[in-house]
Amino acid sequence: MPAQKPTPPPTSASASDPHGFGGVSHGYAPDGPPSTPPPVPLEDIVRDLVDDAKQTVQTELALLEARGALASHGVKWASAWGFVAACSLLVALLAVAFGAILVLAPHVGPLLATLIVVAALIGLAGFAGWRAKRSAGDVKLALRSDLSPQGSDD
Repeated sequence: MPAQKPTPPPTSASASDPHGFGGVSHGYAPDGPPSTPPPVPLEDIVRDLVDDAKQTVQTELALLEARGALASHGVKWASAWGFVAACSLLVALLAVAFGAILVLAPHVGPLLATLIVVAALIGLAGFAGWRAKRSAGDVKLALRSDLSPQGSDD
């Protein structure tokens, strides 16, 4: 068996590209070092820098405006739906209170049933107010610039 030499892949060597690299230099510049571009005048560089800074500021302001509009939209709808929820809860509590009076009235009388329900609701309101005050204290603490326990209790 005679040994065969592997055939190299076909190349399209032309007069302008004698090595067949298709104009790709592969880390070496066959046509010599590249020519240096002419220097850019300093006033053009400064003008471009000022234009870029101006455009950046305008873009940041537009972003802040868009974020504000989004937050405003969210707050508007959150407060509207929160108001609907609060009104629904109030009506539900009124129905529960009225139902509790009706259930207790045959056992203890209408006046005492009303007083029991009012006392229970006042107790619930007091507990909710106490919890709200504690939560507001946490928010107040979180917004303080100095988180150490010393100092005035603003």
